Amino acid sequence: MNLFDFSLKVNGFDIDKAKSTLSQIQKLNYDDFSTYLETQKKVIVNYHLEHNPFYKSFGKDINVDDWNSVPVMTKRHLQQTIEHRLSEGYSTKNVYLNKTSGSSGDPFIFAKDKWCHAMTWAEIMNRFSWYGIDFNTSKQARFYGIPLDKKGYYKERLKDWFSNRYRFSVFDLSDVAFETALKKFEKTSFEFINGYTSPIVQFAKFLKRKNIVLTSVCPSLKVCIVTSEMLFEDDKLLMQTYFGVPVVNEYGASELDLIAFENTNDEWQVNSETLLVEVLDKNDNVLSYGEEGRIVITSFYNKAHPFIRYDIGDIGVLSKESTTRKPILKQLTGRTNDIALLPSGKKAAGLTFYYITKSVIENDGNVSEFIIEQLALDLFKIIYISKEPLPESQEAFITSEMENYLEPGIKVKFERVKQLQRTKAGKLKQFVSKISS
Repeated sequence: MNLFDFSLKVNGFDIDKAKSTLSQIQKLNYDDFSTYLETQKKVIVNYHLEHNPFYKSFGKDINVDDWNSVPVMTKRHLQQTIEHRLSEGYSTKNVYLNKTSGSSGDPFIFAKDKWCHAMTWAEIMNRFSWYGIDFNTSKQARFYGIPLDKKGYYKERLKDWFSNRYRFSVFDLSDVAFETALKKFEKTSFEFINGYTSPIVQFAKFLKRKNIVLTSVCPSLKVCIVTSEMLFEDDKLLMQTYFGVPVVNEYGASELDLIAFENTNDEWQVNSETLLVEVLDKNDNVLSYGEEGRIVITSFYNKAHPFIRYDIGDIGVLSKESTTRKPILKQLTGRTNDIALLPSGKKAAGLTFYYITKSVIENDGNVSEFIIEQLALDLFKIIYISKEPLPESQEAFITSEMENYLEPGIKVKFERVKQLQRTKAGKLKQFVSKISS
C-alpha cells in the first residue's frame, strides 16, 4: 500500500494528478517551456489582481504585460492577519496553513491552496527519486526538531508513522544519544537520511571518532539529504566518508516549495517547473547569470495566497551555465540579515568569517560546534562546545585571522558552553548580529 500517497489524498492533496501535471511540464520542449513560463507569470498575477483584495491594493500599478512593473514583496508586507491575505473563496478551513520558522527574523503564518501543496509534494518526490528514493517505500532517518508539548509531540510522531520515517531529536547531540541512534540504524533498513545539516554533521563526527562507516551497519542506506542550514564542503566530505553514501544539498522554503536540489552531476538545479527564481539588485533590476543579488521567487500555483516576486531574504548567484529551463544555483551566500557591519563602514557576509574561523577552530577535533555573534561594530563572540577550553594561543590566532580577513581592530570574545541554543524548530543559526543596521 502506498501509505504516503494515501495520507496526502486523505488530507485533500491530489498527488496523482500533481505527479501527472509535473510530468507533462517536464516533457515540454525548450520553446514550449519558455511559453509555459510566460503564461504562468501572467496567469498568477491576473488571478490575484482579480480575486485577492490584499494583492490588488499591493499591486495597483501593475501592467500585466510588463513583468518589471510587478512589485517585489517581502515578509514584512505579509505580517498581517492571514484572513486579510487570502483570496476570495479561500478560508483557514480549506487551505494548508503553516508558519515560517522565523530564522530570518520575520516569522508569519502562510497559506497554500491544496492543489499548490500537492504540486509541492510532486516536485519533492520527483527530486528525491533521482537518488532512488520513493516516499511510499523508502524508510527515512529524520534529523529534525520536534515539539516538546505532549499534543505537538504525538502529532509529529503520528505524521512520521504515516510518512515512513523515524525521527531523531536534534536537541540532544551527545555521544549517548548517538549511540542509541547507531543501534537504531543497525536494526532498521533506512534508505535515506534527511534533516538539518548541523546535527547530521555531528553524527558523522561521532562515527569518525568510532571509526565506523554507517553503511557497514546499515547497508540499505542510499543517500543523505541535508537542508535548512549551510553545508560546507569539508563537512560534506566528512559525511560522505563516514556515511558511505552521496550527500545532497537541498534548498527550500516552507511557504514556497523546494527551490533547488543537487542533481547527480553535483549541480544545484533550481525548480523551474512550479517556481520562477530571479536574482535582483538593490533597485529590483534582474541581474545577469553570474551576478550576486537578492533571491526573489514567484509561486505559479498558489491561488490561495500571493507569493509573487517574493523576496525570500537570501542572497545568491545563478550560474552562467543556467538556462530558462534549467537554472543552476551556483552559490547561496546567506541571508540578507546575516551581514556583519564593521567600524570602517565595510560590510561582510557573516558566513564568510564563520567559514574562516571554522577552518581554524575545528582542525584538531577539539571543538565540535560553534556559532558567532556580533555584539558591536568591532566586537564578535565565538560560542563553542569543546572537549577542552581553547588555549590562549589559539584564541589569539583566531582573532588575528578575523582581523586579516575583515579589518584591523576587530576584537573577539570566546565562551565555552555545554550546549548551543537552537530555534524551536531545532535549527542552528551559525551567525547572529546583535546590532542594529
